[in-house]
Amino acid sequence: MKVIGVTEFGGPDALAIHEVPEPHAGPGQVRIKVRAVAVSPTDTVVRSGGNKQVAKAKSSPYVPGMDAAGIVDEVGEGAPFEVGDEVMAIALPAGEHGGAYVSYLVADADSVAYTPAGAELETASTLPMNGLTALQTLRRLDLQPGQVLAVTGAAGTLGGYTVQLAKHAGLTVIADFAEKDRRIVEALGPDHMVPRGESVAKHIRRLFPEGVDGMLDGAVQNELGLPAVKDGGGFATVRYWEGPSERGITIHRVAVAEDYHADGKLDQLRRFVEDGVLTPNVAAILPADRAAEAHTTLEGGGVRGRLVLTFD
Repeated sequence: MKVIGVTEFGGPDALAIHEVPEPHAGPGQVRIKVRAVAVSPTDTVVRSGGNKQVAKAKSSPYVPGMDAAGIVDEVGEGAPFEVGDEVMAIALPAGEHGGAYVSYLVADADSVAYTPAGAELETASTLPMNGLTALQTLRRLDLQPGQVLAVTGAAGTLGGYTVQLAKHAGLTVIADFAEKDRRIVEALGPDHMVPRGESVAKHIRRLFPEGVDGMLDGAVQNELGLPAVKDGGGFATVRYWEGPSERGITIHRVAVAEDYHADGKLDQLRRFVEDGVLTPNVAAILPADRAAEAHTTLEGGGVRGRLVLTFD
C-alpha cells in the first residue's frame, strides 16, 4: 500500500510516497480504506523528528497522522462494524498500527466510530484527535457549571472545539482572539473575548481579578498564561510543559494517546456534531501526494480550520 512518510527526519520536503505491505485486520480490529486524513501540528513534529517516541518505537518510513476517515473494508472477529461502514478513527504514529497517512489503516475497534450523519469524510477526519484532546482537557480540569475557563488559541481547531464543548457543559468561557480571527471566535459563542498575545493573562485578570478556575493553553504560552489562573486552579498544557507551577495551581499535561481506546468518546463527538454542538472546519483539501505542500502551509501560520489530505 501507499504511505506518506519520511526515511530521514527533516522539513516538509522529506515527506515522500513509500510502498509497504498491506496490513490486515485481526480480532477486535477493522481495516479502513482511508479517504481523508487531517493535517495537524503534531504531524509536523513527527516529520521533523521532534516526537522521540516514534523514532524509538517504529522503523523507517516514519508515518505522521493522527486522524483518519474512510470506509471499512475488513472486519476482524468481534469488531462491531461491517464492510462498507463510513468511519473515523484516531491513529498513533508511535503505536502498533502507526500513523494515518496511509492507504489502509488497521485500527482497534474502540478507536473507531461512525462518521456524523451528513458529514463528508474530509470533515469527519478533523474530529478524532482534537475532539478527544478537548474532551480530555475538560475531564482533567473537572470544572463545574458556572466556573470559568480561559482558552488560548481559540481560533485553532483544538481551541475552538474546547470553547464549544465548555459552553455546552455550562462553563463561563473566555477566548482569546486576533483581530483577523474575530468572527471565527465570536461564532464559537464564548462569554468573553480578550486580545491574544503576551498580555493575555493581564486582559483576563481585568475581567476576573481573582483569576479563572482553569485554562487550556492551546496557544502554548506556558508561563505567560499561568498568571491568569486563580490560586489552586488548573492549567492544561498540550505540549508537556512542566512548569514551574505557582500558588497551588495544578498543571495538567494532556496526552491524547491515553484516549486511543476511546471507550465511546469518539461516538460522543459524532453526536455533538449531529446536534450542532461542534462545528468542524476544513480549511482546504489536497491530494495525499501534496503532503509536503500542506505541511509547508501549516508551518507558515495563519491556517484556520484543518488542512485535509485525500487518498484515492
